[in-house]
Amino acid sequence: MMRNIIREKRKERGLSQEELAKKCGVSRQTVNAIENNKYDPTLALAFSLAKELRTTVDELFISL
Repeated sequence: MMRNIIREKRKERGLSQEELAKKCGVSRQTVNAIENNKYDPTLALAFSLAKELRTTVDELFISL
């Protein structure tokens, strides 16, 4: 099981779900599903999210 802190990091950067989604080439619904732990992103998307949120994949996703 994984937990993520994407919502927290996104808000720290002042980005909406829509803005983050556009930067990563996915839909807002995808970002929402990831933030709510309903969808596990691909490795490529995880790296894209980390890049846009100026952090690492390891920091974004926490193993429980």
